[in-house]
Amino acid sequence: MINKSNIDILAFGAHADDVEIGMGGTIAKYVQQGREIVICDLTKAEMSSNGTVPLRQEEAHKAAEILGVKRISLDLPDRGLYMKAEYINQIIKVIRQYKPALVFAPFLEDRHPDHGNCAKLVEEAVFSAGVRKYMEEEGMDSHRVQNMHYYMINGFHKPDFVVDITSTISKKLDSLRAYGSQFEKSQVSVETPLVNGYIETVEARERMFGKEVGVAFAEGFMTKKPLLIDADLLGE
Repeated sequence: MINKSNIDILAFGAHADDVEIGMGGTIAKYVQQGREIVICDLTKAEMSSNGTVPLRQEEAHKAAEILGVKRISLDLPDRGLYMKAEYINQIIKVIRQYKPALVFAPFLEDRHPDHGNCAKLVEEAVFSAGVRKYMEEEGMDSHRVQNMHYYMINGFHKPDFVVDITSTISKKLDSLRAYGSQFEKSQVSVETPLVNGYIETVEARERMFGKEVGVAFAEGFMTKKPLLIDADLLGE
């Protein structure tokens, strides 16, 4: 059961499946450690080439069950995630409600404009959520996020840090397979980059990141602030 405030991680995506592609293994890992995590999809992906909105919502909740997290969805316009105060304010309300320690969003460099725009909206919301007088008429306490990080969806970038997901790679892949309308080719599906071995490509990427640090699988992340390593770098 997720409490309504003071959670550990709040992960935003433009569409259902974004978070799973970028950090499904990390989420599953921290859930197993007892951390409280919420996924928030900004849109209902009504412009998706394959699948209907009800089907995509059903798949999203199935994926969330696999990962063991709560999932919520806003109703911002798919392919319309522009910098508007009303959109930022909706995201601020989510941040102030759940009071996360960490926030994650898609990396700004991505072939899909919605992913980068999602990150920009969340960045604005993270900052303003910590301003006490901003939207004080809403009656919600301000909340300052400890840090914000970025996960990869499309593309292969040099990460600032990685998380070992060897123990949860199967959970990540299972959560992606929950999106049958997006990743499985059928007689009625439209040809997109997602229906031609996309899950296998994501798996290969995480295998490559893992190889870089001496583990089987890892997920890569970017951050704008230095990370404090509060441990002996030699592991002694």
